[in-house]
Amino acid sequence: MSSPTGQRLLRYDRRLGVRFVAGADEAGRGSLAGPLVVAGVLLDYAALHGRRTRPLALLNDSKQVTPETREVLFQAVLGAASQVSVRVIPACDIDRHGLHRSNLWGLRAVLTDLAPRAETCLVDGFRLGPLAPAHDAVVDGDTRSAAIAAASIVAKVTRDRIMRRLDALYPRYGFSRHVGYITPVHSAAVRAHGPCDQHRLSYAAKCYATEPEPAAA
Repeated sequence: MSSPTGQRLLRYDRRLGVRFVAGADEAGRGSLAGPLVVAGVLLDYAALHGRRTRPLALLNDSKQVTPETREVLFQAVLGAASQVSVRVIPACDIDRHGLHRSNLWGLRAVLTDLAPRAETCLVDGFRLGPLAPAHDAVVDGDTRSAAIAAASIVAKVTRDRIMRRLDALYPRYGFSRHVGYITPVHSAAVRAHGPCDQHRLSYAAKCYATEPEPAAA
């Protein structure tokens, strides 16, 4: 039997009264380096019952569970989902098109991948415009909907794996430790070595400044 968290998320989707529910979410919006990863997950609620729901017992927003639990949930989602779609948007595209436009494009793309079978599409917080499949923007959706939470797990685990691979190619920056987010260690590495081609140069990050910052008084 699912935990209260898993039950609550599944109940939210079931109350929609349809069989196929698609959820979409992203990972890496606030990161200084690395890609934005967007995932879509399609759940078939006619098939999700009994033993098929047990692996989703700990399902939750990816930010609310440990890395180890995310890995377990990643496999659980792949086993339970009818379809999964992932789009990886590199730093150069984010610089070219802007973060928000890139994010909306990714969310539209993954829902379109799933849309032929989805009766309801749910997105964590964003309205995607008329080019997207019909969808509902759910505020804090990754803590409310199982489909969105499942997408958040897929996006986060996929992105963390990418960042660990990038760490081997760019060992100076410590990507495996902070997965591209701004930390004192990351900022110090950028100041020491300059940004690499995985950094989002369109961001107004202080660590990109060529002149050293004045010491605090």
